[in-house]
Amino acid sequence: MARKPFPKIELHVHLEGTVRADTLRTIAKRNDYALPDDLESLYAFRDFRHFIDVWILTTNALQTADDFRQMVVDYAAEAASHGAVYLEGIFSPAERVRRGVSWQAAFEGVCDGAGEARELHGVEVRLTPDIPRGFTQEEARATVEWAARYRDRGVVGVGLGGLEAEFPPEPYAEVFALARSLGLGSVPHAGEVAGAASVRGALEALGADRLRHGIRAVEDPGLLDELAARGIVLDVCPLSNIRTGAVASLAEHPLSRLVAAGVRCSISTDDPAMFDTDLTRDYEAARTLGLAPRAAYAAGVAGALCDEATRARLQAVGDEYDWR
Repeated sequence: MARKPFPKIELHVHLEGTVRADTLRTIAKRNDYALPDDLESLYAFRDFRHFIDVWILTTNALQTADDFRQMVVDYAAEAASHGAVYLEGIFSPAERVRRGVSWQAAFEGVCDGAGEARELHGVEVRLTPDIPRGFTQEEARATVEWAARYRDRGVVGVGLGGLEAEFPPEPYAEVFALARSLGLGSVPHAGEVAGAASVRGALEALGADRLRHGIRAVEDPGLLDELAARGIVLDVCPLSNIRTGAVASLAEHPLSRLVAAGVRCSISTDDPAMFDTDLTRDYEAARTLGLAPRAAYAAGVAGALCDEATRARLQAVGDEYDWR
């Protein structure tokens, strides 16, 4: 009998980017939304901007509360098959609202999905809506205010995603201060396609509790030391970084240098359907770069934005598993 997969925590997964191509085609047909026939060919990304263009084209097929519920439940089933016990799912409600979806439909759908995921698949799901870079301050503020309304339904933080090189973090300082005042965590993307200054900006201007990616912190030894000393967890997505061209090859990935510097790193897939990956493959890639599964799990426990009772349960799962 095959051994069950070891337990995993995933803190950085865009729920819209988990919808596999066949399911996306079905949803698009249901919503009378045109998608290219050869959807998979779009996923050979030339660079990060091309990825964003494809992201916008494909994810706008998701339009109803039931679409959003389904994407959460389907991914929880997939992640559970790889050993996931806890996920923090990212979604981008402001993008959907620009296409005519209501804020309520987006939030109700993902929150219903999170509850169903726990019941059906035993996976704890928390939610962290992203503010897309370049969106207006009004849209950013609305994202935060709607997130706060759903804190009792599993929304635990707010992120900042999208075109990092074009839009630095500092202009979003005020809305992230609002988020923190409303009891929401700060989990911006930083240090993926922009350098160490972006990471520092996310830490200082946005009060980041955790950093999504953060890999280019290796360009600043002082920043690396600070991340290690503060215990800031980085959500590292090794295969995503290669697929978007942020890193040239697995052998050149900065994860090994982050580990050597004592920085805590969790492991995630980012957009598994678009990047042809899954949790098993990303954890295995991390292992080849010197990050042991147990250490990745421990970083996941430390970085999770969940309540302390849930953190204690996650800690117990890790303590009880035979990692040998």
